[in-house]
Amino acid sequence: MNNSYMNKFLFVDLTSGKVETVPLEPGMQSWYIGGKGFGARMLYDRLPAGTDPLGPGNILMFMTGPLTGTIAPAMRGCAVTRSPLTGTFLDSYFGGSFSPEIKYAGYDGIVISGRAREPCWLWIDDDKIEIRSARHLWGMDSLGANHAIKEELGDETVKIATIGQAGENLVPFSLICCEYNRQAGRGGAGAVMGSKRLKAVAVRGTRSVAVAHAGAFQSAHARALEELDKSAEVEALRVAGTASAVEYANETGLLPHRNYRNGTFARASSLADKGQKKHLWLGSSACLGCPIRCSKMGAVRLGRYKGIVTDIVEYESAALMGSNLDISDIRAVAHLVKLCDRLGMDSMSAGGIIGFAMESFEKGLLKDFTLPDGVDLSFGSIAGAEYLIHAMAEKKDNLGRLMGQGVREASRILGPEAAGFAMHTKGLETPGWGVRGASGMGLAYMTTDRGGCHQRGFPITYEVGGLPWKGKVLDPISPQGKAEMVVSLQNYSAGTDTLVKCDFGSFGISADTYADLLSAATGRDFTAEMIRETGERIWNLVRLFNLREGIDPGQDTLPPRLVNEPLPDGPSKGCRITPGDMIYMKQEYYKTRGWSDMGIPLQGTLERLRIDYGKKNQRQ
Repeated sequence: MNNSYMNKFLFVDLTSGKVETVPLEPGMQSWYIGGKGFGARMLYDRLPAGTDPLGPGNILMFMTGPLTGTIAPAMRGCAVTRSPLTGTFLDSYFGGSFSPEIKYAGYDGIVISGRAREPCWLWIDDDKIEIRSARHLWGMDSLGANHAIKEELGDETVKIATIGQAGENLVPFSLICCEYNRQAGRGGAGAVMGSKRLKAVAVRGTRSVAVAHAGAFQSAHARALEELDKSAEVEALRVAGTASAVEYANETGLLPHRNYRNGTFARASSLADKGQKKHLWLGSSACLGCPIRCSKMGAVRLGRYKGIVTDIVEYESAALMGSNLDISDIRAVAHLVKLCDRLGMDSMSAGGIIGFAMESFEKGLLKDFTLPDGVDLSFGSIAGAEYLIHAMAEKKDNLGRLMGQGVREASRILGPEAAGFAMHTKGLETPGWGVRGASGMGLAYMTTDRGGCHQRGFPITYEVGGLPWKGKVLDPISPQGKAEMVVSLQNYSAGTDTLVKCDFGSFGISADTYADLLSAATGRDFTAEMIRETGERIWNLVRLFNLREGIDPGQDTLPPRLVNEPLPDGPSKGCRITPGDMIYMKQEYYKTRGWSDMGIPLQGTLERLRIDYGKKNQRQ
């Protein structure tokens, strides 16, 4: 029967040069669906415990989902590996057109292992696979390498994922830049690619993606579009993208300012959609086939950074590279973010690290480091931020090498005082949402599977936005009753990340519609509850992986600043998440998950979810 799976993976061993296709087992489709689920199961089963994230034994996967490459709205792809920044499971998501092209080439995913003897790039032209030399590409930035490969192939339509200098230099928060200018940004997948001496993966596919029941799929697709059109959140994204969230975060006291000391920024509006529309935007754009069109096309038209072509400065980058650094010039922020993209470095982590460096400089902790003439690291210094971006990506001096290790390691080296304002969870730099006025969001940060992350459920919508959770309006400050909400949001997020959906699509598309799209595409009967249960299965499997790799449940915590320092401004002035709050929420969370009081999944939970560390229980 035709369905939306291509029913095989492409395996490439860069050490031996061996290339093979491996069939997709039917049980994997039923129990793990695709995307995050496939990546989690395969990483757990195939990666030996203790594998060095930057060693040849680590696995890098580009995973699609069963709705990727169809007309289903707002679908993406994900890179899955063991993170060199955190040591945890890593799934990093990207939009654009690279992921659909993998399906069009005939694969549900690409699995890369080993390490090449010299820099190389991987050319996938349907069934023709080549490992080509990348000596002439090594040292290029991510977009330059993309252009050079297209010239070499004589085909502008090829879809490419590349790394920049940061990935080549194994910076642990380097990213993979996917076609076009969409990033698998968080957690350092670009460094894993660099450790394999793999500069790029280029794909050209000529196949189509079938669906099992065309009529039912068309009906579910029409309903999905109708739900998106009725969503106020989606309409806001169409108009202003995530940039509109800057003023929302500022008004609610959740916008980071000066390395999260504060929750408001007096010049926030200059970073938001109003400032971006005035200085940057020229029109709207979208990922392949997406009706939301949340992105923008633009350029800096005046001033020092004139000529820079840019798209929207997303909320997270505007917050962490803007207000967090006390920088309000949106043209400068666009320049800094574009610089991160070209060098191949996560602008979220980079902004968090620069904020940490600026506070370290302010407190005199960097007196042993020499800065270039005319550069300081005071808050608000655009030159200082630009210097550090280059220094970290290129490892060109001692301070760049220190900060290029990430906030956790840099703070450990600088000492206990620095650890007090190091903003990370499990080594992943904190996202651009403060949580001292939203305790459930704090619990989400504490317990996310890849370290501090805002994309594993977003309780702020209910806590601060006032949307009732199961008919009840929640007190944003109280720690009580938050665990059930966080667990439910995490399970649903993990479940729909098997499709692989964009978070923005889920602002409008209902769980039942996703299930109907999935059922019609695959020919298997799925319900919304089955997707949620799959998410719960994946969440527990990833927890087992992280525990196996040495992640101590004691790391389910928040940065000291959010615990020890009351918020000095905004609507939640005086609030913090106390150590007692953390203990209460964590134990409630563990109990709700069916884990021990040490955060370890109980045997009964694993049996209920049929996680047996293998495949004997997979539904055939």
